[in-house]
Amino acid sequence: MKLTTLLAAFSLFFIQLINAQNIVGSWKGDIDVQGMKLPFILNIKKDGNSYSSTVDSPKQGAKDIPVDKTDFTDGELTFEQQALGASYKGKFSNGKIEGTFRQGNFSVPLTFVPNTENFVINRPQTPKPPFNYDTEDISFQNPKDKNTLAGTISQPKNFDKNQPVVILITGSGSQNRDEEIFEHKPFAVIADYFAKQGIATLRIDDRGIGGSSQGSGNDTTYNFSTDINSAVDYLMSKGYKNIGLLGHSEGGMIAPMVAAGNKNVKFTVLMAAPGTSIDQLLVQQNYLAGKSMGQSEAQLEANKKINSDIYGFIKNYSGNRYEKDLHEFLLKNFKDQMNEEAIGNMEQQISKSWFTYFVKFNPDEYLSKLKIPVLALNGSLDFQVPAKENLEAIKKSLTKAGNKNFRTEEIPGLNHLFQEATTGAFSEYSEIEQTISPKVLSEMTDWIAKFKK
Repeated sequence: MKLTTLLAAFSLFFIQLINAQNIVGSWKGDIDVQGMKLPFILNIKKDGNSYSSTVDSPKQGAKDIPVDKTDFTDGELTFEQQALGASYKGKFSNGKIEGTFRQGNFSVPLTFVPNTENFVINRPQTPKPPFNYDTEDISFQNPKDKNTLAGTISQPKNFDKNQPVVILITGSGSQNRDEEIFEHKPFAVIADYFAKQGIATLRIDDRGIGGSSQGSGNDTTYNFSTDINSAVDYLMSKGYKNIGLLGHSEGGMIAPMVAAGNKNVKFTVLMAAPGTSIDQLLVQQNYLAGKSMGQSEAQLEANKKINSDIYGFIKNYSGNRYEKDLHEFLLKNFKDQMNEEAIGNMEQQISKSWFTYFVKFNPDEYLSKLKIPVLALNGSLDFQVPAKENLEAIKKSLTKAGNKNFRTEEIPGLNHLFQEATTGAFSEYSEIEQTISPKVLSEMTDWIAKFKK
């Protein structure tokens, strides 16, 4: 072998060795989601010739999530996280990895650089032990769906069970008993505040989260309502007599569903609860989300028409071959606007039982039956459940019910999470240190205190 050839071979080997060494370690990138930068950490290890990795999403409170497949070959890094439906492919060069991150039908450029940051997120309202009230971790069964729910009861010491106890109901998506998002724990904050004011709470892990057992792949909002109904029955069996419900977002749909059919519910608090039909709400929500991201009016109107057409199809469908007809509908109407892969990804999401039930849901069906006391609150900057339209719809439904004891209030300057916000945009949720406005905590407490005996 000539010297030059030997040197070239050695150089190639040396470069490959350096690359292999450098790819091992902690890498940081930012994923752009609706205008918000989400830090994403990739931790790569090497054992012999094999690679493994874990991922962290610090602002979402996710750490050390195992990655199913990690490969680094010829300077190209790929990984897959199957449970999240996420994957990445990127080229390693000049000390960084440049590529594309995909999750479902969402894809975005993602560049990793060596991670030298220590993320510290300040959440000053999160309760810290020791507590001056009692807490008890409990579990019970939903006899209807045969699943087990786990949660925590927080109550003042020497609590009189004639005093109010409130079941906290989470919003959409799988959430733990604290309704944790971006390391905010709003339900822990509410439970702590209420207990210090003489009010007990029960907060519950959603199905498949924390200590609660898995549900089925066909669970809908109705199934979740049976969990809360079971929670009411559980508290009754333990001697609690003054039970109320507090629901946030989708939880604000569930609370009236349960209260309308269970006479043991004495009052309910609705936080950012839908009042308009859900198809109408989703069209408005998508429009306002797009507007907050800077989309043009032409884009907004085009997306509005697409969403209206899709939700209209779902809401009005009465056939017996839903998935096939949905597929044909999407191909016929949107093949010029989306490629087949995008249509397939959309179809996969909107054909799920939860989504179809959700789109067809009209809160008036249950709100118009409520005669118990109701407090409905919303923030003026909420784009997910816009305050004016939904509070007005709730008021109209409760008036139809002949309810003589309800109050609706739009609170200035608060977003969907009831944080004091600047614009209400999704991008602010993680950046704001406050978990929930003290004004909201005080208003809810003062209102529930009326039911003390």
